[in-house]
Amino acid sequence: MVYLLLLLLLSGIATPIFLLLFLASVDNRVREDLAEEMESFQDTYALWEQQPAQSVGELKQFVGDFLARRVPEDDNYLIFTIEGEYYQANPRVLPDVIQPGSTLMNYWANLTAPAQGERSSSDPEIGNILYLAQPLEVDGEVQGVFISVHTTAGERQEALAGATIFFQVAAGVVLGAFALAWVVTGKLLAPVQKLAVTARSVSESDLTQRLPVKGTGEIADLTHTFNEMLDRLQSAFMAQQNFINDAGHELRTPLTVIRGHLELLDAESEEQQETLNLVIDELDRMNRFVNDLILLVRAEQPNFLQLETIDIPSFIEEVFAKIQPLGDRNWRLTIRGTGQMRGDRQRLTGALINLAQNAVQHTRMGDLIELGASVRSTQVQFWIRDTGEGIALSDQERIFERFARAAHRYRRSDGAGLGLPIVRAVVEAHGGKVTLTSQVGVGSTFTLILPLQPPED
Repeated sequence: MVYLLLLLLLSGIATPIFLLLFLASVDNRVREDLAEEMESFQDTYALWEQQPAQSVGELKQFVGDFLARRVPEDDNYLIFTIEGEYYQANPRVLPDVIQPGSTLMNYWANLTAPAQGERSSSDPEIGNILYLAQPLEVDGEVQGVFISVHTTAGERQEALAGATIFFQVAAGVVLGAFALAWVVTGKLLAPVQKLAVTARSVSESDLTQRLPVKGTGEIADLTHTFNEMLDRLQSAFMAQQNFINDAGHELRTPLTVIRGHLELLDAESEEQQETLNLVIDELDRMNRFVNDLILLVRAEQPNFLQLETIDIPSFIEEVFAKIQPLGDRNWRLTIRGTGQMRGDRQRLTGALINLAQNAVQHTRMGDLIELGASVRSTQVQFWIRDTGEGIALSDQERIFERFARAAHRYRRSDGAGLGLPIVRAVVEAHGGKVTLTSQVGVGSTFTLILPLQPPED
């Protein structure tokens, strides 16, 4: 559409330029015609002047013979004045502006030297008046004037008509060329458009889309290359998911066995008991890490969520009761509005507990941790706000990546850097998003923005 408007704009600009050039060419041609008319008259008049006896009567006879033999072109007028008055013209009917007695006719009748010029007229049917004038002498005295006149209205009307036709033809050509280019380009770019649609539909959970390869040439090569790239991506993602899934399941059994045997051991000394407790604690941490890995893999599957109707106020009260034992903090619950939503109660609970645990690890005793919920017309917001150490701006996006930790921290957590990625995976699976507002030394607020009805529900 932009190209069409641009071409039409160029055609619109070209039309007045064409009109100006056309009018200039017409004016030049008219002036040349007037000059030729004057030269022809001067040649004839020079022959008449060679006659031995001349008088005003003979001049009138010469004028009559001359006008009888000449046929002026359209909009041209051959005019003679004798003894200061209009005498004859061809054609006989003259426009009002050069009628006998008019200002211009009187000016011509009193000329005593050759003259040329252009006069404008208020009559649109006349236009401008171009003229050449030649005084006529008898016995050395000026007795008359020959004037070759041309009115420009006719040529200008023809120029306007030509410019109109030019614009119509140009616009038609532009529209026809645009329509043809639209059809041809659409057919040529159809595979590319399909390629773009397929590329947008590709995700980690669906790498099965492929494009049919048709014909030969650059588009077919591009399609074939794109399909091969998807094959490699699918293999890589499948290998990654299978590895994490299989490793997670395989690690669970030995971790459980080791923990069971360690719990059966009797410590003979206090040091041995401390060692056993340390090893069991590390096994528990490793088991949480394995569970987190498996949860992230499942988050990429279409059946990750088990949706149910959740009463938001009662749900947030249940979560608040579960997070208070996490640490000795100044806990606060805020609920704004009531309503229900469709969601996975277990996944959302785990996400909020993760955020609460994260807040506990980055606050001190007595610091505020607020759990809140706000119900709006089409969405609900859950948030965890704390007055802890805060997160630097450079770390605020990075901490949502797997295994990432903030660069500047006052204490070390027991997690493996998967808590916040799990929170984001759960929220995005519900069709929502996670936002973070934080300032170092002031605190942080994590907000889960969720639709009341998930898109896939």
